Amino acid sequence: MAEQPNQSNTPISETPDPGPATPLWQRSTAQLQTDYDTDVTTGLSAAEAKARLAQNGPNELTAKPQSNLLRFLKQFNNSIIYILAAAAIMTFFMHHYSDSIVIGLVIVANAFIGFFQERSADNALARIKALLVSEAVVIRDGQKLTMPSRDVVVGDLVQLEAGDTVPADLRLVDADNLKIQESALTGETDSVLKGEDPLTASDLALADRSNQAFASTAVTNGSGRGIVTVTGAQTEIGTIQQHVAKVKAQPTPLMRNLNRLGLGLSLAILVVAVLLFVLGMITHVYSLPTLLIAVITMVVGSMPEGLPASTSVVLAMGTQQMTKQNVIVKTLPAVETLGAVDIINTDKTGTLTKNEMTVTDVLTPKATYTVTGVGYDAAGQVQDQQGQTVAWQDDANLEWLVQIAGQTSDAEFHEEDGQWVLTGEPTDGALTALYHKLTGQDPDPQEIDSLPFDSAIRYSARLVDHRNQRWLLVKGAPQTLLRLMQDQGQTVDTAAWQDRLSQLTRQGKRVVALGYQPVPADADEVDDLPIGQNLHLAGMTGIIDPPRPGVADDVKQLRYAGIKVKMITGDDPETAAAIAAQLNLAEQPKAITGPELNQLSDAELVDKIDQYTVFARTTPADKLRIVQAQQKRGHVVSMTGDGVNDAPALKQADIGVAMGIRGTDVAKDSADMVLADDDFTSLLGAVREGRHVFDNIRKTIRFLLPTSFAEGLIVVLSILMDQTLPLFPTQLLWINMVSALTIQFAFIFEPAESGIMKRGPRDVTKGILGKYDIFEVVYVSLLISGLGMFAYDLLTSQGLSAVVGSTMTLNVIIFGKIFYLFNLQNDHPVLSKYFFRNKMSFVIVAILLALQAMIIYWPAMQGVFHTTSANFTYGWGVPILAGIVVLVVTEIAKALRHRWQHLVQNKEQRVTADRQAD
Repeated sequence: MAEQPNQSNTPISETPDPGPATPLWQRSTAQLQTDYDTDVTTGLSAAEAKARLAQNGPNELTAKPQSNLLRFLKQFNNSIIYILAAAAIMTFFMHHYSDSIVIGLVIVANAFIGFFQERSADNALARIKALLVSEAVVIRDGQKLTMPSRDVVVGDLVQLEAGDTVPADLRLVDADNLKIQESALTGETDSVLKGEDPLTASDLALADRSNQAFASTAVTNGSGRGIVTVTGAQTEIGTIQQHVAKVKAQPTPLMRNLNRLGLGLSLAILVVAVLLFVLGMITHVYSLPTLLIAVITMVVGSMPEGLPASTSVVLAMGTQQMTKQNVIVKTLPAVETLGAVDIINTDKTGTLTKNEMTVTDVLTPKATYTVTGVGYDAAGQVQDQQGQTVAWQDDANLEWLVQIAGQTSDAEFHEEDGQWVLTGEPTDGALTALYHKLTGQDPDPQEIDSLPFDSAIRYSARLVDHRNQRWLLVKGAPQTLLRLMQDQGQTVDTAAWQDRLSQLTRQGKRVVALGYQPVPADADEVDDLPIGQNLHLAGMTGIIDPPRPGVADDVKQLRYAGIKVKMITGDDPETAAAIAAQLNLAEQPKAITGPELNQLSDAELVDKIDQYTVFARTTPADKLRIVQAQQKRGHVVSMTGDGVNDAPALKQADIGVAMGIRGTDVAKDSADMVLADDDFTSLLGAVREGRHVFDNIRKTIRFLLPTSFAEGLIVVLSILMDQTLPLFPTQLLWINMVSALTIQFAFIFEPAESGIMKRGPRDVTKGILGKYDIFEVVYVSLLISGLGMFAYDLLTSQGLSAVVGSTMTLNVIIFGKIFYLFNLQNDHPVLSKYFFRNKMSFVIVAILLALQAMIIYWPAMQGVFHTTSANFTYGWGVPILAGIVVLVVTEIAKALRHRWQHLVQNKEQRVTADRQAD
């Protein structure tokens, strides 16, 4: 638990900050010493630190794992599971053991899926806990001590050096060229230069609090000291863990739709069963035992118990297809969810961009150039403003700029798994890449002495030997180098330079100026030289993390598919807005920052959330609020991310997508799927596959419901018409079993419909079946069951035995399913070039017919299933004819539906055109 400032020997409050209301970053060193009852030289006393530790507990994050047994048993507390269990019990007592086993396996499989999904969430919490460093250097009683980080308390004075991990949240009181890598919290790639001076702003984003250091971030350069302000769960990383723990996994849109559908159908079937039983008792159509068997047969025949299994198989096939596209899906329902999203929130750095800072523009005193080639490993050329390639060596200033870029950079690259890995600062990496891109060589600095970059002076300098002469090479902020030249008496057209560099800054580019000055041959220390004297400004470079190749086209296709792409980043708003404009995320991308978000209430944010395309300078809490606000607006939201700071939003989103290469384990554990190649382009294919999966699930449901209801209707109609049941209970169970093993899986091989990305995301509030689909379920089930009963009555009235009639009716149901399958496969007429598109369906039909032949002609099966070796006319001819009738009727209905939809669409277009004309 976190400890807080104390000004006396009274117990320390657990309130975050009982001191002045002034933000931490605005407080002076004297205020900090008073507020936290400590000393910036000697730190706390050992006795005081011990008392604070005893009062508030250790500096650690806790993750309370739930019992695995309890977590597993919770998966069975679901209405659909209850209905499936009832179906399994009924089929068991009907002695249809294989069907009962299949349903039982589906129940157990679903339980394991939910179990491992929750385990994954607990893994995320455990990994966040592991991020806190194990040891820290603390000053107590004036002595520097190395101790377990869990013993660090509020008010402790912590010493930081390069290579250390910050053990708790600190307010810095001393910083010597201190740089800290905070990307895990803020998403910003560059190490942040820190200072100890109070900041004046009243509201600052996390990334802008340059006099604070945060737990779990890494010191990359320099040294410093800071007072511990909060520990454990109250730190920024602890807050992230709490957000992850509070976010409860929600059912996916598909599962919510399926749950409603399954519950509604099951209740309807049970109601019909009760009414049928009561009607049978009143009319005395059958004896009680026969009536009971008939009703149970109707329930088992009508219950679409194969639906969960079919859905799982379709989802599994989609998962396999996504794996081939470098998308690893952790939970099966996530496959379809991405196809339903209408908003994709994405990080900027490394997702939309390459995370490889690149020099794209060069300004020399007399010319403006563009540098081609994106990223570290790309070849590139220098082009003028007309787009013509120029020889960079022909411009003396440009040639000097390239040499300075190589001589003053300490960045290096090495290759890992086909990826260039940078060692050093991203800005230096951009300059090193520029040198290598144009010269084809790695920099070889001839350093004599150097002055590292310091925030106080805002430039760095290096003394080198170059071309048989000694030079001082200077690199830094443009305004700083211009001022150095002016201070040494040089005439500089500052206004002209400012106008040119402002064009780059408006594009979100970082501008670095590079200059050179001759020095005496015996000069060996930078500090002894008058920097700026005879300094020549070689030029300025515009540096930006460029968009990934192909991302702009992907964004265009996603927008075409009705999906809005939003950028959520910890980066600077100008840079983020510039990238958003380059990628055309919206016609006019509108940006808002984290501090501005904090000024909005939750209700105001929900009301205004759709106005913004770019969310910059965001904290982990901001990202979570953004996703929640979008969901309250009715959106199905995807969130992509790679850092610890993304974990709460990844878990909250309907579909969380983590990066596989640079993503943290915390992000991967919180997400539903992982992009193995970190390529945003993979999302486009995943969205397409998600829509394909939903289409196939919907076709499966449209197939299963009427064909299942047809079996039950035969029983219902027989009771209502006071006649013998055409089918025996074992035959109905055979139909269910053979369908479950064969024909209902035909749709998993169905290719995607053409134009699948043209239509917008589906409306998840409308359910899976539309009004026409429900009508289709009714008339197809009546058609198949009616044909079966008509054929049975016709033949038995001519003196044929009931066994022959049952055999023929059994095949009528099977062929009704087969021909209805061909009708549903696609939206085109059955006799078209698309007929043979799903070749596996013909294999499945062949297997089904072989099984039917076995049940009809194998004596051992005849006794069990009450079939007989009927001749071709009665056994196959009449059923095939009945199947053709089903196909013709459903094809006519399909054509009429398409005609009606076309008329409605034309009418809507005319109305829209009339409104625009007015």
